[in-house]
Amino acid sequence: MKKENLLIVISTKDIDSILKFPLLYGGVSIPRNYWKRVHIMFWGASIKAVVKSKKIRKKIKEIKKDGVEFSSCIVCAQEYDAVKKLEKHGIVCNHTGELLNEALQNDKTWSTLTV
Repeated sequence: MKKENLLIVISTKDIDSILKFPLLYGGVSIPRNYWKRVHIMFWGASIKAVVKSKKIRKKIKEIKKDGVEFSSCIVCAQEYDAVKKLEKHGIVCNHTGELLNEALQNDKTWSTLTV
């Protein structure tokens, strides 16, 4: 059975790296049929980058149209006082450890990539 789901976990605050790797690859993955489901998760310092960078927020808006899902660690988002800002841009703030745990334990259907 071929894996169909990709979870990308971003924790870097480097805006250029976020734009040129996880958002770029994640954004083309569904339209090019690399993956059926792509979920991008922001943890830690990457949340600051999303709040700070209009380019990141613009890219998120673009690739959401192709079905890419987004979430953010609620604990981190609360610490950065960023929950409302993230949710305004369609990023669900929740306990992301649950999805991460599912993906790590179910390697028959999920691939996990961390940046």
